[in-house]
Amino acid sequence: MKVIVIGAGVIGVTTAWYLARAGAEVIVIERQPQPALETSFANAGQISPGYSAPWAAPGIPLKALKWLFQRHAPLSLRLDGTLWQWQWMGAMLMNCTQARYIENKSRMLQLAAYSRDCLQSLRDELDLQYEQRAGGTLQVFRSWRQLDAAARDADILARFGIACEILDSAGCAIAEPALSAVRHKLTGGLRLPGDETGDCYLFTTQLADAAAKLGVEFRFNESIRKIHRQAGTFQVKTDHALHVAEHVVVAAGSYSRQLLQPLGIALPVYPVKGYSLTLPIMQRELAPVSTVMDETYKVAITRFDQRIRIGGMAELAGFDLSLRPARRKTLEMVAADLFPQAADLSQGTFWAGLRPMTPDGPPLTGETGIPGLWVNTGHGTLGWTMACGSGRLLADMMTGKQSGIHTGDLGQ
Repeated sequence: MKVIVIGAGVIGVTTAWYLARAGAEVIVIERQPQPALETSFANAGQISPGYSAPWAAPGIPLKALKWLFQRHAPLSLRLDGTLWQWQWMGAMLMNCTQARYIENKSRMLQLAAYSRDCLQSLRDELDLQYEQRAGGTLQVFRSWRQLDAAARDADILARFGIACEILDSAGCAIAEPALSAVRHKLTGGLRLPGDETGDCYLFTTQLADAAAKLGVEFRFNESIRKIHRQAGTFQVKTDHALHVAEHVVVAAGSYSRQLLQPLGIALPVYPVKGYSLTLPIMQRELAPVSTVMDETYKVAITRFDQRIRIGGMAELAGFDLSLRPARRKTLEMVAADLFPQAADLSQGTFWAGLRPMTPDGPPLTGETGIPGLWVNTGHGTLGWTMACGSGRLLADMMTGKQSGIHTGDLGQ
């Protein structure tokens, strides 16, 4: 079986790896000069099944209106001039009911937990080193309302066997000692001891090397011009070559919708812009141990070996990748508020990426209405968390293997 995978981010590379291991002949086409240079490059670094939840949730419409007028809001809107932006937002609002939230969160939790297990197995098998840590993650709250909501979410986590702890402010300081100086700002936290962290870029590039050793052919610096199906095969024309295969997997993140529209397939995926700031650590004892996520600002602070990365926010602005100074100020504010003097803010590397997000939350992993044409996209803020599970799931579907996860529960 010959397969063309479009996209060499963490989703495309994990898909290619699992397909090659199952015996498929795989070509990966990527417009960048190497893997993981777009959305996978500088994300927040979390592998967090416990925090896998849709942005479409009860109360979000009212919160979103308030956020539009806040300086350090986790969500911002700038019209991109398309009807699709309005349609996507409308579909998202339709999913902001309690029943839809629980259903979508359940699907996401199952896939994310499966993906974490796949990642751990893959890491052991290939001895991958990507500054990983298994110290869990801590979501901190600044209001009693947030803490009450976390207690309700804990019931859903328990149903899926995901360990969690509701902590008071003193407990937060025990889990993350550097928070001791600011514990008076916190009402409590939700700790997920089974979550992990790591540099997605390092992981993806190492896995791409391993995939190449399995025989995967990577074609870099090639942009897709056209996908055409003829006589049971697919012809994928790039600006440099014509590739032919029996199957095509579109794993091009936010750009997947554009690639498939000429074929009559309208993926419900919109680019949601996120930002990150990577800083060198100045004082190790004042830095986080793992990941701390500030629920108020939807900003995560993740510890790597000699760096911390502050990432978050959601900006609905189409395919704009400009670096907005106001967003940097928000990231700097949260870092300085929770971990003052831990890192050198003046030495930060500022970055933005486009997360491919569905209006309901769960990603799109499976075959389209065209036989042999598959998609693996729509993971939103959880691409790193769900990558290995999604890649293995799709490879199992394509090769007819029994999956380690019940796809019916995922809405596939």
